[in-house]
Formats: sequence, structure tokens, C-alpha cells
Amino acid sequence: MEQQWKRLADGVELMTNRTDKFKTGLLSVTLTVPLRRETATAGALIPDVLYRGSSRHPDMEQLSAATDALYGASLGPAVRQRGESQCVSFLCSVIDDRYALDGSAVLEPAAALMGEVLLDPVRSDGVFRPDYVKGEGANLADRIRARVNDKRSWAMFRLVQEMCAGEAYAVDKLGDAEEALSMSPAGLWADYQALLNRAKVTFYYGGSAHPDRVEETVRRAFAPLMTGRSAPVECAVPAEPAGPVRTVTEEMDVTQGKLSMGFRTGGVTMDSPDYPALLVCNALYGGSVNSRLFLNVREKLSLCYYAASMIDKLKGLMVVSSGVEFADFDRAQEAILAQLDELRAGRFTGEELNAAVRSVVNGLRSRLDSQGQMEDDCVTRLICSSGPDDGTALIRAVEQVTAEQAAQAAKKIKLDTVYRLTGKGEARHG
Repeated sequence: MEQQWKRLADGVELMTNRTDKFKTGLLSVTLTVPLRRETATAGALIPDVLYRGSSRHPDMEQLSAATDALYGASLGPAVRQRGESQCVSFLCSVIDDRYALDGSAVLEPAAALMGEVLLDPVRSDGVFRPDYVKGEGANLADRIRARVNDKRSWAMFRLVQEMCAGEAYAVDKLGDAEEALSMSPAGLWADYQALLNRAKVTFYYGGSAHPDRVEETVRRAFAPLMTGRSAPVECAVPAEPAGPVRTVTEEMDVTQGKLSMGFRTGGVTMDSPDYPALLVCNALYGGSVNSRLFLNVREKLSLCYYAASMIDKLKGLMVVSSGVEFADFDRAQEAILAQLDELRAGRFTGEELNAAVRSVVNGLRSRLDSQGQMEDDCVTRLICSSGPDDGTALIRAVEQVTAEQAAQAAKKIKLDTVYRLTGKGEARHG
């Protein structure tokens, strides 16, 4: 794989991963802005409205016909949160030119269609069509309100809101349901223009095309975006909890308790020298099938229906998610923290360490086998100004992590906030 990075203008970057590994090519464009409560709803709504139709293909039926003509290309929007930034993306997966029946180029028309959808939407009186804004606003409101239906994800969502209250990280990337329903075409159009003019722009391509061809294609299809912009991307990373551990308990009509615990990693993020050790520590703790939380808290002690830990590599957070019986909240929490203490003391075997390293390495290598995950990793690094990386350097660093380094990473991890979702009336009786 040949990786090449280029700055097309101030705040506009292109990453190409040239490879013959896949039968498809993946092209994406990502517009990144600070995640703010006052703009989050518009940022989430804009790509869905854009995807309803362009000037040349003014409805989804015609847009679908256009992608069908490109050998069934897959084109769609995405809204992602990266640290304290909101990322509005369009991704297009299309057959690699090598497999086109008549030998014709597919990349160029696919990029042209993406540029058309993003930059030349169908209009009514110079702004977005009211019926598209209303329809997609209702869909977005439904998605926001549906968060609560998945109690496991909801508990994690509420933990982050409580733990990071006052920080941009706690803002919902989808915005507010009522605001989505009340959005006006003119107001959303103004937000759309601001997004185009202010956002940091990141292009990604993975496939067999030469980087020079990709650059020429991107410049032509997205010409209005090739203007310099000052688009700083920042993310506050508190190294330590701001005060004593907080416990938040909420009641809902649930039959299984949810225990979510948020930790600060001591300021360790993806750019830190200690990041490989943090990855291994997380795998030892709750990030793999051989982890302490899975084998001890879930299997041996039977205190949790599930228990796992995960890292936010940009914000410097570790979150533990678990499902428990209402009567077992305290015991489960103690057991979860006890396993972290074991890691801090270095009480784990060489076999456990090797299994954790293998788990992390296999996970990183598997990402190199997926066009979508490669795109996500590369775009994340560029958004956060970390520079290009083909993933192999991190793999080598993980393979060199020692038991002492993993234990030191565990020592930096401090509990910040505990969130308990319990059944109605259980909080009073538990």
C-alpha cells in the first residue's frame, strides 16, 4: 500500500491509499467543524437534506438511478463525532476501474456525482426545498428520540453527558429533536453556507488509482471547496477528574440495571507516547474476550450480564459498560474497580499480556482489511492534525509494550463518574 498526503489549500487535505487489495475504491469528503450545541442540529440535518436530491437529480429516485449507472455505486451521508468536532461526510464506494466491463473510468463520474450532491442541491426560492427539510427534520427527530430505546447505549450516552457536562464532548452530535422539527429552509441554508465556507475539508481515497489522478479528480469535482480556510480542530483533554467521584442514578422502566463508569486516562490520547500501552491495558482490563472484566467479573463472579471497557483515543477517556441485577450494583462496581487495581499492581501473567497484545494487534490489522475502517482511521488522524500513518507503526509499538508499561498506563486511569440506570422504585429500595 502506497500512502500519500497532500495539502490542497489551507485547511483542505487529501489522503490517498493506493492499493490493489480491493475490488472497490472508496472516496470520501468530510467537513469538520467544532461541536457546538447551537449548530449541532443543523450539522446533522444538512447531509440528509442534501442527499434528497441535486439540481440535476432532484429526487432520490433519480439519484438512485445515477448510482446504478455507476455499476451500483454506494453513495451516502454520515455524521460522525471525533473528539469535540462534528464531521459531516459523504462516502462513495464504487467498483474499481479494473473491473469495469468496458474499461471505462468510474472514479471521475462518481466524484462528480458526489460533488454535485454536496455543492449543488435542488433549491426552492434559492434555499432548500421545504418538504425535504420538514421530512428529514422529522426523521432526525425520530433518530434522536430513539436513542433511549437501546438502554445499553443510552446509559453510555447519559454517562458522557454527566461526566463531560460543560465540555463540548457532551453535546449530542445529532443535536436536538425539537430544533430539528422547527428548522426553516432559509435558516438551514444559511447554516449550510457557513459549513461550506468554514469547515476543515478532508478528502480520502483508497483504491488503485494513481494519486495524481485522484487529486485532479477531486480538484475538478469539488472546486468550490479549494479555498483556504482557517479551521482549527481542538479537543480539551482533562488529565484528571475535576473533583470527587460522582454517582448519578436514574430510574426507567427496565428489567436489567445498567452500570456505566467513566475514567480519565491521565491525558493519554492517540498522539501520546503511552497510547500503545493504554491499548494493551484496555485489552487486559475489558477490551477483549480474555479480559479481566469478562473472565472474572462476568464469568467467575457472575455479577454482570456483560462487562466491557473501551477507549476514546481523542478525548482521553475509558468507559466501562455493564449490565447488572439491581441488587448487585455495589458489588459489581467494587469488582470492576478491583480488577483495575490488580492491573495497577502488575498482577497479571505473561500469558495474559501476550493475549492482550495479540488481541490489539489483530484488531489493528483487521482494520487494514476494510476500506471503511481504513477511511475512518485516516480521516480521524488528519482531522486531528496527527499526520498520515498507515497503521503499521502503531502495530509495531503495541508489539513492544511491556508488563511494566501496561501497569503504568493502568495507574494513570482515574474514576470520574458512575452512572446507574435502575428500575422504577429500585433506587429507593436498593
